[in-house]
Amino acid sequence: MKKDNFISQNYSLCWKFIKESRKFIYIIIAIFFVFAFIGFFVPVPDYISSEIMKLLEELIKKTEGMSTFELIRFIFSNNLLNSFIAMTLGIFVGVFPVLFAIFNGYVLGFVAFLAVNAEGPATLLRLFPHGIFELPAVFIALGLGLRTGLFFINSSSKKIKNFKYYLYEIIRVLFFVIIPLLIIAAIIEGSLINLAQ
Repeated sequence: MKKDNFISQNYSLCWKFIKESRKFIYIIIAIFFVFAFIGFFVPVPDYISSEIMKLLEELIKKTEGMSTFELIRFIFSNNLLNSFIAMTLGIFVGVFPVLFAIFNGYVLGFVAFLAVNAEGPATLLRLFPHGIFELPAVFIALGLGLRTGLFFINSSSKKIKNFKYYLYEIIRVLFFVIIPLLIIAAIIEGSLINLAQ
């Protein structure tokens, strides 16, 4: 019973903090989808296209021959590392979370454009199952990173106390919300990739 209370209380506090941070999360979502739209509909300069293709080829080489479990572990570790970096580097006036949103949104739009051209619009449905778990986790992580960065712009005598609160709540959200969502997303994505091979 105590364990159930511990988990439910922590989840309740997580969603309270996420709700308090929603405007920052909405900003990240807007930036992400604007650049996804640009990546999909606006012609890509050759030098940008070649650099993205290099990144994709390197990723394919890294994951080539991996078992389902290895793929799941790789996808989860990669997404968790990116989320953690974006959250912690948000301390620098929130610049890095915004850059992460721009880059990942643009790459998603570009990859979606290539996939639709190669296999038709139906191929986008493959992104949906893991995206419904991965994208919210990433948006929350980036939004909290942005909130942390902008927090340092405001001067206040309670800054240290408030920062401790922010830090504690961010760690709580990481363990109780972001990590579980990324685990589910990695299991779905890793399984789908191996089924497609």
